[in-house]
Amino acid sequence: MSRNVFVLGLLDWQREELETIEDADKDRFIPLLTFDELVTDPPGFDELLRRCRDQIDRSGVRPDAIICHWDFPSSCLAPMLAAEYSLPGPSLESVLKCEHKYWARVEQEQAVPENIPRFQAVDPFAADAAARVELDYPFWLKPVKGFSSKLGFRIEARGDLEQALAEMREHIGELGRPFDACLAHVDLPRGVAGIGGTWAIAEGIIQGVQFAPEGYVQGGQVHLHGFFDMLMEEGALSALRYPDRLAVGLRERAERVCRRILEQVGYDNGCFNVEFLYDEPQDELWVIEVNTRISQSHSELFHRVDGMSNHEVAVSVALGEQPHLPHGGGRDRMAGKFWLLKHDDARVTRVPTAEELAVIERELDTLVEINVAQGDQLSELPNQPVHGFYVAEAFLGAADEAELFARRDALVERLPIEFSDGRALQMTR
Repeated sequence: MSRNVFVLGLLDWQREELETIEDADKDRFIPLLTFDELVTDPPGFDELLRRCRDQIDRSGVRPDAIICHWDFPSSCLAPMLAAEYSLPGPSLESVLKCEHKYWARVEQEQAVPENIPRFQAVDPFAADAAARVELDYPFWLKPVKGFSSKLGFRIEARGDLEQALAEMREHIGELGRPFDACLAHVDLPRGVAGIGGTWAIAEGIIQGVQFAPEGYVQGGQVHLHGFFDMLMEEGALSALRYPDRLAVGLRERAERVCRRILEQVGYDNGCFNVEFLYDEPQDELWVIEVNTRISQSHSELFHRVDGMSNHEVAVSVALGEQPHLPHGGGRDRMAGKFWLLKHDDARVTRVPTAEELAVIERELDTLVEINVAQGDQLSELPNQPVHGFYVAEAFLGAADEAELFARRDALVERLPIEFSDGRALQMTR
């Protein structure tokens, strides 16, 4: 008998990844709301919750699992629905203790104070908001609930702070108000109550090499199944590399930090990934953030190296089963996801046709997602890093690191993407 796995915002390529898992033939993957409803232009949080309930009821089948791949609101809808249908899943409160940036730091400070920077809640709408910030310059200013790097500012001086606060006052409610509707479903503790979606957090600057372990918690036990090097280029994420090149001792330290945080917030029966920075000269390990789901960016890399995507873990945990993710059974020994960046603003004058892209993907054994269209002005694209523009994303595999980056370079040279300034994509590493 098929098991009914409802997937929030399921896309065709995600279904293909889901079909790589061990018992995919036993599962029926059912879309729950659309990508546009959940990501592109979502209505209010409670309206999304109502639509989810209505769609499940109209499906005529009872869910055996509910999983999500996307950030808020999907990440908070999934645990609420799982609880309503008595399915395995983390509590909404434990998810919010990771997703609310200020609440997350309060919890992390109790669990791993040596691994987090100084931080402070900031109300952008307070009359003397800038004067209330007590951190020394420079520092980061971010919404308590943000998306990508949107409304994230590096503050070097008082003038930067005033400008950033003004921009926050104009736009922070776009995601902040739906997040407030979600927060209304839990009791916020003293010290966090009143610090809602239209607040910000100021954090001290941390630095180092970036990496991310991924894992899951089941029955209160924390399991890690992969580490990823996160390579940066001029302040923007440019590549993920799997397997990682971290020292064993550093991986063990990161695992201990993950365990303490997840136990502190009471997170159970769910997947996670944690972003870290390691400052080697100072031997300091810093937590950037905890994400309460598998990373879709990791899925194809697991598939290429291990022969199965991490959806195996997401589905198994949501079904209440022990996951099985093999290691080293894939066609490549190393894999990478590359964000192809252009650092200067320009208008896009040419992108590959579907036919051209299909030939490139076949001949170079790659998957490519073009993020721009002909006529786009790069500076008008949403959710871009501070220094540059994400033009395309590509997955590649190889026998070793040298071959992996050589294949990346060959792809960049081959892709027919052109710009009004006549400058091509250039990768610095």
